[in-house]
Amino acid sequence: MPKIAIIGTTSWGTTLGVVLANKGLEVKLWARNKQEATAVKRNGPNPHLLPGAKFPPSLSVTDSLKEAVTNAKAVILVVPSQSMRQNMKLVAPYLGESTLIISAAKGLEIGSGQRMSQVVMDEIDAKLHPNVCVLSGPNLSQEILQDLPAATVLAAAEETVARKAQKLLSSPRLCVFTNTDIIGVELGGALKNIIALGAGIADGLGYGDNAKAALITRGLTEITALGVALGANPLTFSGLASLGDLIATCASPLSRNHYVGVELGKGRSLKEITESMDGVAEGVSTTLAVWNLAHKIGLEMPITETIYRILYEGADICQAATGLMNGGAAHELAGRKWRLFSFLRRRRSKSTQRT
Repeated sequence: MPKIAIIGTTSWGTTLGVVLANKGLEVKLWARNKQEATAVKRNGPNPHLLPGAKFPPSLSVTDSLKEAVTNAKAVILVVPSQSMRQNMKLVAPYLGESTLIISAAKGLEIGSGQRMSQVVMDEIDAKLHPNVCVLSGPNLSQEILQDLPAATVLAAAEETVARKAQKLLSSPRLCVFTNTDIIGVELGGALKNIIALGAGIADGLGYGDNAKAALITRGLTEITALGVALGANPLTFSGLASLGDLIATCASPLSRNHYVGVELGKGRSLKEITESMDGVAEGVSTTLAVWNLAHKIGLEMPITETIYRILYEGADICQAATGLMNGGAAHELAGRKWRLFSFLRRRRSKSTQRT
């Protein structure tokens, strides 16, 4: 029976552990210390997600990284993005040459602006880089823990590696698709949280569905612009890891980021909201990381800019939210240093050459 190590007792981490254990895999769920391990063993899966749920027999909780990772076929990292580097430093010594290393975290590192796969690669031997994968999609933990059907994307630089991980993670209720565009899959999963904050603010202010639909659509274009600037395939952003995740996160009351936005729209402070939550709303730190990155490369990202001003500069939320809808309108695909037109021209040129 293949062994899977899951690093992190987050809601998504424990949910993945349950899914994989239910399909007959041996799952080791790593907790940071004995106190946390004891609490997770006692409580089982997050009781807020599914009260009374128990861990399957093949899932065990340990505070020993050596026990969790040694001889594991795959290590799945499900930790907050800002602690990914610290966790990888701990995990790296126990990785085998054929171990699949799967990041299921959705965010960018503040300071470096790096995606999670880049952070992971920084902390492991270069010969293990081909083993690095990312998992992203419209995957609300509570629905998956309730055994409702869902789909996700597993991306790796090499298709053969992606297919190995796909086979390992697929289950009757979780359909896993593959992709080789790691950049696009990661950026889609991370940046949609910024747009979800904005969608939540619109809901909190009672702006209605027309405004929210416009915000989501413009947000997707903004995400795609950054992705193209960083080398991603723009078609990836029409898939599960971006558009799919964006729909789920912006529409569902189960989304932490949407919840934070709603509460901001109602007038609560960010500090008050985040301190009252069990988990992390990744969109808050991702906004800062993406704002820095956009300014560094001179890319226009008006929605991210507005969310940044609300979160970090104390901008008046009603005025800022109005600005989200009334920004300078131009062509839908036009923005400073956006390369969307040039991409379309390149595709048109190639098509002409073939004919």
